[in-house]
Amino acid sequence: MKIGLLLSGCGVYDGTEIQEAVLAMLAIEEAGGTVFGISINKDQYHVINHTNGEVISEKRNILIESSRITRGEIHDISTISLEEIDALVIPGGFGNVKNLSTWAFEGNTGTIHPEVKSLIIKMITLKKPIAALCVSPTLISLSLKDSIYKPLLTLGTTKEKSPYDIAEFNKGILNNGGEYLERGLNEITVDSTLKIVCAPCFMQEATILEIRSSIKLAINQLFQLI
Repeated sequence: MKIGLLLSGCGVYDGTEIQEAVLAMLAIEEAGGTVFGISINKDQYHVINHTNGEVISEKRNILIESSRITRGEIHDISTISLEEIDALVIPGGFGNVKNLSTWAFEGNTGTIHPEVKSLIIKMITLKKPIAALCVSPTLISLSLKDSIYKPLLTLGTTKEKSPYDIAEFNKGILNNGGEYLERGLNEITVDSTLKIVCAPCFMQEATILEIRSSIKLAINQLFQLI
């Protein structure tokens, strides 16, 4: 089975969370699947120096940066056919809310890249499963806002330590017409109707071993839904 991996750059603060992406790729291969890298061909919102969090005065292309993670094997989202993939995995990272959408700046009232929205809606319409890791459920929420679909999503829990405002994310999901469940690192949420799997990952304070376990749970469930 071929599993699409939607990437938003390379680096947690301005693109894809690399550890989540690599561990997702590993879990896909372990489950017997093949990774099919996907990204968008445009410049990042900005570039961050990951040693100090400061903005760097330069431009980087999201597609090219994403290819760093997949060792060059990347496909422009505008060129792919849904027949090419059996499921979709979206790792976390600020690129989801800066490059693929504007949630980082406008919350649940923000916009989403039209081709990303189209991909997500088509996956759901065709009943092909999606695994949304970390902050990526925001992309599903924005895609399905004002639609007939009411997704059940998870971005973590307020009962465990988190560097982010989980309650505010939950509020955004509700305002967009969806529902949420609070889930910790050792839990996932499954919307069996829309075939969406969510895992909190780095939305909570976690070690790489805990992230590995979280992602493996989600990917194994994804394969059961295919």
